[in-house]
Amino acid sequence: MPGIVESKVVLVTGGGSGIGRATALKLAQEGAKVIIADYSQEGGERTVKMIKDSGGTANFILTDVSVPSQVEAMVARTVEAYGRLDCAFNNAGIEGRVGTTVECSEENFDRTIAINLRGVWLCMKYEIPQMLKQGGGSIVNTASALGLVGIAGMPAYNASKHGVVGLTRTAALEYAAKNIRINCVCPGVIRTPMVERVVDTGGFSEQDFISSEPVGRMGKLEEIAHGVVWLLYDAASFVTGHPMAIDGGWVAR
Repeated sequence: MPGIVESKVVLVTGGGSGIGRATALKLAQEGAKVIIADYSQEGGERTVKMIKDSGGTANFILTDVSVPSQVEAMVARTVEAYGRLDCAFNNAGIEGRVGTTVECSEENFDRTIAINLRGVWLCMKYEIPQMLKQGGGSIVNTASALGLVGIAGMPAYNASKHGVVGLTRTAALEYAAKNIRINCVCPGVIRTPMVERVVDTGGFSEQDFISSEPVGRMGKLEEIAHGVVWLLYDAASFVTGHPMAIDGGWVAR
């Protein structure tokens, strides 16, 4: 039985770990040809190996999404390899340093915005023209539950993810009539390397995160992956401009 994204060419940024890796694996399981982009060569190549070992198709492209020339080359190389770009999961992101608005350094603010927000914009800037040539496509960006609500101590991250939600909605309206759907996922507290780093260095405990979730646990990587794959899937053909909270009830409080 064919997968739900059978033979689609899907680009995944930040695919070398965490949500990106889990989603790439799920996409490959569902029949997609997956391109992994990441600034960690080791992580990206590891994801490709995992996909190929399971019988899937994948390639790796070393990319820093904050660098325009690298993003442009990433899309071009994808099209050179597979002839098209059907879907994109613009997921690459960093947490930045934990600290108040006053404590946040200019360097931390600029770097976090450059990757989390400007990087998503750059990806869409080069992905959308290719999709227009093909007559359509689907994009999912990674925002966060913290793109829908505020939190003390992560001003740059919070601002970047609110920006992703706004950027997603704007682009969705611009290309809705062109058969390009653009949505974003807003994960709650998910057990990822990023969350583990915040626990280790940011003054938050694992129990703090668990207690913040109405369901009483952290989310699983696979739970985000399923949401992303559905949004990319043709069954979601009437869904665009939507910030999908996959957050255990966080923003419903």
